[in-house]
Amino acid sequence: MTVRQRLHWMTLHGVIRALTTVGARRGDLQGRLIADPAARANPGEFADEIRAQGRLARARAAWLTADHAVVHQVLRSDDFAVTSSGNSLPAFLGLIEERLRPRGRIHPLLPPSLLSVEPPDHTRYRRTVSSVFTARAVTALEERIESAAVALVDELDGEADVVDIVDRYCSRLPVTVIGDILGVPERDRSKILQFGELAAPSLDVGLSWPQYLRVEEGLTSFTQWLTDHIRELRASPGDDLMSQLIDATDEGTRLDDSELLATAGLVLAAGFETTVNLLGSGIELLLRHPDQLDLLRERPDLWPNAVEEILRLESPVQLTARIAVQDNDVAGHTVRAGDAVVLYLAGANRDPGVFPNPHLFDVTRDNAGRHLSFSGGRHFCLGAALARSEGAVGLRTFFDRHPHPALAGEGRRRDTRVLRGWATLPIKIA
Repeated sequence: MTVRQRLHWMTLHGVIRALTTVGARRGDLQGRLIADPAARANPGEFADEIRAQGRLARARAAWLTADHAVVHQVLRSDDFAVTSSGNSLPAFLGLIEERLRPRGRIHPLLPPSLLSVEPPDHTRYRRTVSSVFTARAVTALEERIESAAVALVDELDGEADVVDIVDRYCSRLPVTVIGDILGVPERDRSKILQFGELAAPSLDVGLSWPQYLRVEEGLTSFTQWLTDHIRELRASPGDDLMSQLIDATDEGTRLDDSELLATAGLVLAAGFETTVNLLGSGIELLLRHPDQLDLLRERPDLWPNAVEEILRLESPVQLTARIAVQDNDVAGHTVRAGDAVVLYLAGANRDPGVFPNPHLFDVTRDNAGRHLSFSGGRHFCLGAALARSEGAVGLRTFFDRHPHPALAGEGRRRDTRVLRGWATLPIKIA
């Protein structure tokens, strides 16, 4: 711990943490979203509260919306840009944070991460990644996803009656698949799980001091490991997609070292995080709604649609934000240049104007795929097809091989705001 670290935490998280805690007590919607555990625990109820304030609600420091059409509009508008750790802070704090910011390590909310850049850089990075992660490449992985799922389910046989399904299955399936995709040696795959756990809150604001230290540790360790991994693949490339990404070009130009590190890191982390949460939430939802599980057993063709409904109701990514680059009219309000708009994806996914009876879990819902869990526009999730495939195969395989699992006590939610999922989920599988 250093004075510099303490000051960095204070500018990036401490001030916001204090202000939002006070705001939450006074009923400020943005403060509640960040600092009120009840809002995180019940996204459906909180979305209804936001909607009661109108299609676009004004909070203390930002606009906030849970309206499907407004979220859809802002995500696709060139009049809004992504936020980063710098531009999401008040100007004076942003300047201080930039000076104190640790150097030489990747962060999902700092350039050149795809999450924090706009065209022309974003266009170049995305084209390069898309040239490798094609729909054809994902389709070719389906057999590998199924074989990995079967092997992991087989490992559960003969185990104790109760297992933590997040640890034993939901996290291991995506890390196996993404490890194959990105050429991660078997010996290092447990590190990916550890890095993911440590760095997941890096998307949040208002972290506590202990959370901040864990995130810094995770990002630093991940950067060091990924740097070494890329160096090894450059020296001895394989037939994995990471080796192809290293060699990929866009109009004759390769990603430079910092761009490659940030892009590869985001692909690796995002390819793991989203699917862990999708699988855990899917298992929990289906065990709490046995009628829906029975329906899937009768009609296995519904599994892809069931995944869409799980993504809608329990979005692995709960929210995102955009900054207005010029004055805009949004839902009858003037949003000024520089204003932040918090897009509550979890709320848009429960908009009753789009999804009738929106809090109901229904695997036959005919428009479940209209959810916005993968964002939209130019920042639509590159790994959406892979997550959907892993979700459908992973859930179907688990329930086919273990037809009578049951919840075995209360699980524990992840202590994150942007990401939603289970940290632990005890399941009786016998």
